[in-house]
Amino acid sequence: MLPYDVEPLARRAANGDPQALEGLLHAIRPEVLRRCARFLPNREDAEDAAQEVLLHVARKIGTFEGRSLFSTWLHTVIANDARQKYRELKRRAAERSALHEAAVCRADPHTTSVIVGSRLDLLEALEQLERDHAGLVAPLVYRDLCQMDYAEVAERTGLPLGTVKSRLHAGRKYVRQWMRDNA
Repeated sequence: MLPYDVEPLARRAANGDPQALEGLLHAIRPEVLRRCARFLPNREDAEDAAQEVLLHVARKIGTFEGRSLFSTWLHTVIANDARQKYRELKRRAAERSALHEAAVCRADPHTTSVIVGSRLDLLEALEQLERDHAGLVAPLVYRDLCQMDYAEVAERTGLPLGTVKSRLHAGRKYVRQWMRDNA
């Protein structure tokens, strides 16, 4: 949960106040790390992703217009950056695997996040869902991984509430089936 004073800090930071930006980054860091850990179970991977999110916020805070809550904007940044980190780890693991296919290697803790765990099966399922039904991904990520309420998801995606619920249902059904088929 973000501290109560984050919204005014975010507005001031978006308007160019460097002290507000510093305070904002300090205030959101624990929540950013906690949310990144939902995507990436390996602590170091989650910390790397959290650092990327904080850099992204620092660089792009000027694009925050205040039309929605800062927390909604931040959750979108977290979801996108954590998924990007996962893709990067997956790509690196695949490259390493191709290079060392014949050799038996000890697990590298930095690629463990892309090898084990049901959360990672979920990320694989989300990647497949994105390929097959891209419109179902955002509601599922925002609601189930970022834990936004339905109204926030509707606001963030620009979809009517009924459409959000329908897409969320379809996305969950797809992911459950994919995970069953690939277990």
